[in-house]
Amino acid sequence: MNTMLLHCRPGFEGEVCAEISELAAHLDVAGYAKAKPNSACAEFICTEPGGAERMMRKLRFNQLIFPRQWARGEYVELPETDRIGVLLEALADYPVCGSLWLEVLDTNEGKELSTFCRKFEKPLRAALTKAGKLKDDPRLPRLLLTFRSGREAFVGLAESNNSALWPMGIPRLKFPREAPSRSTLKLEEAWHHFIPRADWDKRLAPGMTAVDLGAAPGGWTWQLVQREIKVTAVDNGPMAESLMYSGFVEHQRADGFTFKPRRPVNWMVCDIVEKPARTAALIETWLGEGWCQEAVVNLKLPMKQRHAEVQKLLARIDTGLKARGLKVSIACKQLYHDREEVTCHLRRL
Repeated sequence: MNTMLLHCRPGFEGEVCAEISELAAHLDVAGYAKAKPNSACAEFICTEPGGAERMMRKLRFNQLIFPRQWARGEYVELPETDRIGVLLEALADYPVCGSLWLEVLDTNEGKELSTFCRKFEKPLRAALTKAGKLKDDPRLPRLLLTFRSGREAFVGLAESNNSALWPMGIPRLKFPREAPSRSTLKLEEAWHHFIPRADWDKRLAPGMTAVDLGAAPGGWTWQLVQREIKVTAVDNGPMAESLMYSGFVEHQRADGFTFKPRRPVNWMVCDIVEKPARTAALIETWLGEGWCQEAVVNLKLPMKQRHAEVQKLLARIDTGLKARGLKVSIACKQLYHDREEVTCHLRRL
């Protein structure tokens, strides 16, 4: 079990390799990363015993930027018949697990395997339970089987409290037909990822105030309005009429980069298409000047050196806020609903 498999958005395999290699070097874990372009995954091969487990215990999954899911384990070849028997044999030295997830990669081939996984899960779960390898206990590690085909699977482990919230790291969020744009799911996913569900009623409470920079037509504003948060929507473009009728939205036709709120707000959210350095400066201003308590902002990424650019921008924001004498938590993730971007969450402490 000395290989780590990391799921990601297709096309971002290089970013995962760069990120995990940097973290391994920091932890002094010997190994190397590899990936095929557009395979939706990367591998880190540890060249020392126990390296993969040590990395996964030292790192917090929710602090990784580009991986969607991870597991430590090995590939197992599966025959056309008796796949379960082969898997049980491969799992002989694995610990008892508290849950089971069957996963595929986020590719066209992976989507075609989803039907197979749904049919295979029930008999496999029954066989694992009968063999004493699976118990309903969240304290035990999770068994993650990632199928690359019906003939090959990565048999891996991850702690249930230190891995993705959803299989493959893909949230099952339903697009609300009333929302003005599909971008609404970006903000909803960000809340799930960055804010513990138990804190929503306190940190996303009715009557709070927010500013949505670059709001039109209102996908992110819609999410805030559903929480009965009063929104100042800043955009020179038109907002959806349904939002304006809600009584929770004030539309300011202005440039999001020059707008200043009349008074501090609880939230600032921003999904403006702009160079990431300019957006990073905007983030520092809003948190640094005390214009908001929390923020969710998307940083659009360049075509190359995307991991290096994100690290540089996050360091710049952190340094700038510390220079102001502020304590601010900063988190960053490429969410499932993101494209050529990452989502940042900041909160004044």
